[in-house]
Amino acid sequence: MEPRGRLEGRYSRRAALAGALALSACGRGRGDAQAQPYDAPNQRLPALGLRDMAQVPVGNCISTAELDNADYVAMSVKQCSQIIPAWQFQMEATLRPDGGFQFEDADRIAAFARANALALHATALVWYTQEPPALKALDGQPDRFALAVRNYVQAIAGRYRGQAGSWDVVNEPIRDDGSGLRDCLFSRNLGQEDYIVRAFAWAREADPSAMLVLNDYDLERTPRKRWAFMRLVERLLKRGVPVQALGTQSHLDIGMDPAVCRPAMRELATLGLPIRVSELDVSFQAPRTSFMPRAQKLALQAQLYAEVVGGFLELPRHQQVGFAVWGLDDKRSWLRYRPGDGAAADCPCPFDDDERPKPAFFALADAFSRG
Repeated sequence: MEPRGRLEGRYSRRAALAGALALSACGRGRGDAQAQPYDAPNQRLPALGLRDMAQVPVGNCISTAELDNADYVAMSVKQCSQIIPAWQFQMEATLRPDGGFQFEDADRIAAFARANALALHATALVWYTQEPPALKALDGQPDRFALAVRNYVQAIAGRYRGQAGSWDVVNEPIRDDGSGLRDCLFSRNLGQEDYIVRAFAWAREADPSAMLVLNDYDLERTPRKRWAFMRLVERLLKRGVPVQALGTQSHLDIGMDPAVCRPAMRELATLGLPIRVSELDVSFQAPRTSFMPRAQKLALQAQLYAEVVGGFLELPRHQQVGFAVWGLDDKRSWLRYRPGDGAAADCPCPFDDDERPKPAFFALADAFSRG
């Protein structure tokens, strides 16, 4: 869920973790996950989309620019029953420097969802990376800062009340290494954990019917971060905070051991809350994979897609509330805009640049069709 201008710092931190945990290109040490051949070059795109195969909402992020591409719109409507605004619902897009609001782009996405009978998952009300000028001007004035954030949360969540069925209320609160909560503009002014408490309370006031989600990434990759995330959820629930679902972004890469995916999913589910796979993609960019044949990369990617969806579908049905990819085709992936050699040629999505299904798509289709 990355605006293009904010990729460099975060990705360098994630790359360090990936390097520590990446496996050799030959595939040794990949745990118990069994590879399955999803490479089906002669298979044509099924008549049914993923939305028709799945018993849960299947989502994809979308931007206003993509609404002008008729082919991509058609593919999105065929494959997905839910859309997620890529960034148009976030503070940098909706909160003006003077403290007013601008909802033109957000309204356009909401209208697209209504016109195509698509569910709308909205993201994110509070995200540590967001430092809009209107709030930075109030840094060090906690009472005024709290009032401004409350007004913002209630304005946007209230505007889409009755349409946005769920919200990522707080996004990415845990440090990359799992050592604790992030320090950010919100924590400095509202308290390191209290900003999360307040954001959920304000979101509940604005829309009593929306499902409120706490969302984070690297929960599969980094056990210490997953445990810190789970401890945070336990504390919030004890305080009566209306956390109603957990989002695991699942931004993975082909250097990861597929065997970590299902245990991580099961562990998150022990808290008893519904789970969203919120932003799934699987990057080709990983240590010691640059000379790997493309067919092998595609197979490893498909295996990771299969393990994530397989782990999700093994959860009790009432804990399966949504499954989203962060881009349907490779050429629109946010990962192509991050810094670094090879990024512009990354291929993390279920469809290729020409909107043809890849083995990753068939891994999803196979799992959803078996239910």
